[in-house]
Amino acid sequence: MLANKKILLLEDDIVDVMTIKRAIKQLKISNELIVKENGEEGLAYLKDLKDLPGIIFLDINMPKMNGIEFLGHLKEDKQWAQIPVVVLTTSKDQQDKLATFSKGISGYMIKPVDYLQFKDMIETIKSYWDMSEHPY
Repeated sequence: MLANKKILLLEDDIVDVMTIKRAIKQLKISNELIVKENGEEGLAYLKDLKDLPGIIFLDINMPKMNGIEFLGHLKEDKQWAQIPVVVLTTSKDQQDKLATFSKGISGYMIKPVDYLQFKDMIETIKSYWDMSEHPY
Protein backbone atom coordinates (compact mmCIF):
# COMPACT_ATOMS: atom_id res chain seq x y z
CA MET A 1 0.00 0.00 0.00
CA LEU A 2 1.76 3.12 -1.21
CA ALA A 3 5.20 1.56 -1.14
CA ASN A 4 7.28 2.53 1.88
CA LYS A 5 4.75 5.12 3.09
CA LYS A 6 3.46 5.03 6.64
CA ILE A 7 -0.19 4.48 7.49
CA LEU A 8 -1.53 6.95 10.04
CA LEU A 9 -4.39 5.57 12.12
CA LEU A 10 -6.42 7.95 14.28
CA GLU A 11 -8.38 5.69 16.60
CA ASP A 12 -9.10 5.85 20.33
CA ASP A 13 -10.62 2.36 20.76
CA ILE A 14 -7.88 -0.12 21.73
CA VAL A 15 -9.90 -3.09 20.43
CA ASP A 16 -10.26 -1.45 17.01
CA VAL A 17 -6.54 -0.65 16.98
CA MET A 18 -5.72 -4.29 17.74
CA THR A 19 -8.16 -5.45 15.03
CA ILE A 20 -6.56 -3.20 12.41
CA LYS A 21 -3.06 -4.31 13.46
CA ARG A 22 -4.12 -7.96 13.20
CA ALA A 23 -5.63 -7.47 9.73
CA ILE A 24 -2.56 -5.61 8.48
CA LYS A 25 -0.28 -8.35 9.78
CA GLN A 26 -2.38 -11.16 8.26
CA LEU A 27 -2.56 -9.34 4.92
CA LYS A 28 1.23 -8.92 4.99
CA ILE A 29 1.01 -5.16 4.61
CA SER A 30 4.55 -4.03 5.35
CA ASN A 31 3.83 -0.31 5.79
CA GLU A 32 4.56 1.02 9.26
CA LEU A 33 1.36 1.76 11.20
CA ILE A 34 1.43 4.90 13.33
CA VAL A 35 -1.42 5.12 15.86
CA LYS A 36 -2.69 8.34 17.43
CA GLU A 37 -5.70 8.51 19.73
CA ASN A 38 -7.33 11.73 18.53
CA GLY A 39 -7.16 14.57 16.04
CA GLU A 40 -4.90 16.74 18.20
CA GLU A 41 -2.29 13.97 18.39
CA GLY A 42 -2.64 13.38 14.65
CA LEU A 43 -2.00 17.03 13.79
CA ALA A 44 0.96 17.20 16.18
CA TYR A 45 2.42 14.12 14.50
CA LEU A 46 1.99 15.57 11.00
CA LYS A 47 3.62 18.90 11.97
CA ASP A 48 6.92 17.17 12.66
CA LEU A 49 7.02 15.12 9.45
CA LYS A 50 8.96 15.61 6.26
CA ASP A 51 7.74 12.36 4.65
CA LEU A 52 3.93 12.36 4.75
CA PRO A 53 1.94 9.19 5.38
CA GLY A 54 0.57 7.42 2.33
CA ILE A 55 -2.91 7.17 3.79
CA ILE A 56 -4.83 8.12 6.92
CA PHE A 57 -7.40 5.81 8.49
CA LEU A 58 -9.68 8.06 10.50
CA ASP A 59 -12.28 7.36 13.16
CA ILE A 60 -14.93 10.03 13.68
CA ASN A 61 -15.80 9.66 17.35
CA MET A 62 -12.67 10.50 19.34
CA PRO A 63 -11.99 12.65 22.42
CA LYS A 64 -10.36 16.10 22.34
CA MET A 65 -10.64 16.55 18.56
CA ASN A 66 -12.96 14.31 16.57
CA GLY A 67 -12.40 13.12 13.02
CA ILE A 68 -14.49 15.82 11.37
CA GLU A 69 -12.61 18.58 13.22
CA PHE A 70 -9.32 16.90 12.28
CA LEU A 71 -10.34 16.87 8.61
CA GLY A 72 -11.05 20.59 8.74
CA HIS A 73 -7.48 21.29 9.85
CA LEU A 74 -5.94 18.69 7.54
CA LYS A 75 -7.58 19.99 4.38
CA GLU A 76 -6.63 23.62 5.13
CA ASP A 77 -2.95 22.79 4.68
CA LYS A 78 -1.88 22.47 1.01
CA GLN A 79 0.71 19.80 1.75
CA TRP A 80 -1.55 17.71 4.00
CA ALA A 81 -4.64 18.09 1.80
CA GLN A 82 -3.24 15.61 -0.72
CA ILE A 83 -3.04 12.74 1.81
CA PRO A 84 -5.81 10.23 1.10
CA VAL A 85 -8.17 9.79 4.07
CA VAL A 86 -10.42 6.78 4.55
CA VAL A 87 -12.92 7.08 7.38
CA LEU A 88 -13.27 3.85 9.37
CA THR A 89 -16.16 4.33 11.76
CA THR A 90 -19.20 2.80 13.40
CA SER A 91 -21.23 5.92 12.57
CA LYS A 92 -24.02 5.40 10.05
CA ASP A 93 -25.19 8.97 10.60
CA GLN A 94 -25.93 10.77 7.33
CA GLN A 95 -24.62 14.07 8.75
CA ASP A 96 -21.24 12.45 9.47
CA LYS A 97 -21.08 11.12 5.91
CA LEU A 98 -21.95 14.51 4.42
CA ALA A 99 -19.53 16.36 6.71
CA THR A 100 -16.59 14.10 5.88
CA PHE A 101 -17.21 13.88 2.14
CA SER A 102 -17.58 17.66 1.97
CA LYS A 103 -14.07 17.86 3.42
CA GLY A 104 -12.62 15.68 0.67
CA ILE A 105 -12.27 12.19 2.09
CA SER A 106 -11.43 9.30 -0.22
CA GLY A 107 -13.82 6.80 1.34
CA TYR A 108 -16.25 6.14 4.19
CA MET A 109 -16.32 2.62 5.60
CA ILE A 110 -18.51 1.27 8.39
CA LYS A 111 -16.40 -0.99 10.61
CA PRO A 112 -17.82 -4.51 10.45
CA VAL A 113 -18.23 -6.31 13.77
CA ASP A 114 -17.14 -9.60 12.20
CA TYR A 115 -13.33 -9.87 11.97
CA LEU A 116 -13.25 -11.64 8.59
CA GLN A 117 -15.43 -8.93 7.07
CA PHE A 118 -13.17 -6.31 8.66
CA LYS A 119 -10.09 -7.97 7.19
CA ASP A 120 -11.78 -8.13 3.77
CA MET A 121 -12.51 -4.40 4.02
CA ILE A 122 -8.84 -3.61 4.74
CA GLU A 123 -7.78 -5.88 1.88
CA THR A 124 -10.15 -4.04 -0.49
CA ILE A 125 -8.71 -0.68 0.59
CA LYS A 126 -5.19 -2.04 0.08
CA SER A 127 -6.02 -3.37 -3.40
CA TYR A 128 -7.55 -0.07 -4.43
CA TRP A 129 -4.58 2.00 -3.24
CA ASP A 130 -2.08 -0.41 -4.77
CA MET A 131 -3.66 0.25 -8.18
CA SER A 132 -4.19 3.99 -7.74
CA GLU A 133 -1.90 6.73 -8.98
CA HIS A 134 -0.73 9.13 -6.31
CA PRO A 135 0.46 12.73 -6.37
CA TYR A 136 3.57 11.96 -4.31
